Amino acid sequence: MNKLILLVCTALMVGCTANVKENLTESGLKRSNFQTEVNGEKTDLFVLTNKNKMEVCITNFGGRIVSVMVPDKDGTMKDVVLGFDSIQDYIKYPSDFGASIGRYANRINQGRFTLNGVEYQLPQNNYGHCLHGGPKGFQYRIFNAVQKSNQEVQLTYQAKDGEEGFPGNFQCTVTMKLTDDNAIDIRYEAETDKPTIVNMTNHSYFNLDGNPSKDNSSYLLTLNADHYTPVDSTFMTTGEIASVEGTPMDFRQPTAIGANINQDFAQLKNGNGIDHNWVLNTQGDVSKLCATLESPATGIVLDVYTNEPGIQIYCGNFLDGTLTGKKGIVYNFRTAVCLETQHYPDTPNKPEWPSAVLRPGEKYQSQCIYKFSVRK
Repeated sequence: MNKLILLVCTALMVGCTANVKENLTESGLKRSNFQTEVNGEKTDLFVLTNKNKMEVCITNFGGRIVSVMVPDKDGTMKDVVLGFDSIQDYIKYPSDFGASIGRYANRINQGRFTLNGVEYQLPQNNYGHCLHGGPKGFQYRIFNAVQKSNQEVQLTYQAKDGEEGFPGNFQCTVTMKLTDDNAIDIRYEAETDKPTIVNMTNHSYFNLDGNPSKDNSSYLLTLNADHYTPVDSTFMTTGEIASVEGTPMDFRQPTAIGANINQDFAQLKNGNGIDHNWVLNTQGDVSKLCATLESPATGIVLDVYTNEPGIQIYCGNFLDGTLTGKKGIVYNFRTAVCLETQHYPDTPNKPEWPSAVLRPGEKYQSQCIYKFSVRK
């Protein structure tokens, strides 16, 4: 009898252990911390895995990448993006960590633009400008999510005409697919019933050491770009397209971020470091490499591909130790790098730049590929 009781207890313990394990992702996230309701809409955590045991966790709160587990040069799995352990933390600490940004990523001057002779006023949430679609942009909205397979999730959102001041009922789809060559392939599609503007991107903060207590100064950055768009002291593009030649903005060869970012250069002062858009040489060819970020410590390499004309590089210059992220780690100054594929900032007010206008009957299509590998 005692033996039977022991067997039953053991089975129950094994079952409980399995259930606990099932509820945790490889990155240590607890799925139940993401299963709640925000403004009456359900949120959840969606887990993608491939044959190499790479894992990407995504929540439909803001269409966010929450964690990315990739192997380093020793085969040890590292979580290489910043984020939080729960939906409540994402709400408590407003941020762009991992978010699908829309309707218009980056800045629009004074929050104003004119389209078809009509002037639109958007929120002015950043130095008098509209940043990342306003204070209630897509990063704070609940997407409808459908997990298509172990390697793909599809997120959809409909922004109403006038939402955050933008015209047109705007239906967008963000498809995130984890490929078997360790790439996150992100595709954005959108349609509208009135002329509008669109510029979507992903705002993941990458720490390729898998250790957010370390800063990004040793990371090697390479950009396939001969030019960039300078900014003024409010981070607004001036309209100039400037050569990187002979400046600290030249990353055409692998260069340690720390070697350039603190140089005595007006643009670095204006941007509080690196927070600029580069004009890509790739001309919309998604097969051409546009950017590479590498950690010499872990050997983890991130290659970026896009059909967009530009990429914003932001080096976490406004992280200041006031946010505590996953696993209780404090996010300090310049502890990550964002690589945001995009149309140039303030394009709606600069007609000489590639257009960001979307009209009825047209389909917006944008693609960003984050591909991971290791250099041993």
